[in-house]
Amino acid sequence: MKTPPSGKKILVIDDEPDVTELIEYKLKNEGFEVRVSNNPLQILGAVKEFLPDLIILDIMMPELNGIQLCKMIRSNSDFESIPIIFLTAKGDSPDRVKGLEAGADDYITKPFNTMELILRIRSIFRRVSGRSEKALQEISIGGVCINPDSHTVKVDGKEVVLTATEFRLIHILMTRSGKVHTRESLLTHVWNYNADVETRTVDTHVRRLREKLEPKGDIIKTVRGVGYTIPAEP
Repeated sequence: MKTPPSGKKILVIDDEPDVTELIEYKLKNEGFEVRVSNNPLQILGAVKEFLPDLIILDIMMPELNGIQLCKMIRSNSDFESIPIIFLTAKGDSPDRVKGLEAGADDYITKPFNTMELILRIRSIFRRVSGRSEKALQEISIGGVCINPDSHTVKVDGKEVVLTATEFRLIHILMTRSGKVHTRESLLTHVWNYNADVETRTVDTHVRRLREKLEPKGDIIKTVRGVGYTIPAEP
């Protein structure tokens, strides 16, 4: 039995009408509210009007490509936490890394299996909202406080807006403070990828997260040759 999507809204941007028509049909059959566009120039207006819970975005499009659009969305504080899935024919590892570094939460290559796409979508929604009671508890370490229930992060009492991926990253590091996390394990738990994806993706996101957590960004420690940790408070 499939889990009801609870009125989740999905925006699909792809310059190929055949692709958007197929995705729209499949997702509506799953109970999602869907809006599609074949014009990348309309995406910011569509996001503002539709307020999607998730965006599916092609990379290879005329005038504005998906990487550019993803960065534009991530630079807008009103939209930067919306999960983004890249759906593209660019399947090489460097392209995948570039997509993840641009701020995407997942990356699926064409030709794609629609059921896999649906499972990836549901997986992202579960990661965003489906947490255990323990995981919902507020955690505070070194002036940084996260509240998974409200999906908020505060530094010295001031709220900081993070993307969905950045929130998952700080959530894992803080809920498992005192443990050293390898880059490979973070790729698996944050991005749902195996270690064959280049680990510099993790370094890029940690650097951005540290910048957003200033002046407490140094709470995230680098363990040379291994990965990252947030030391447990005594």
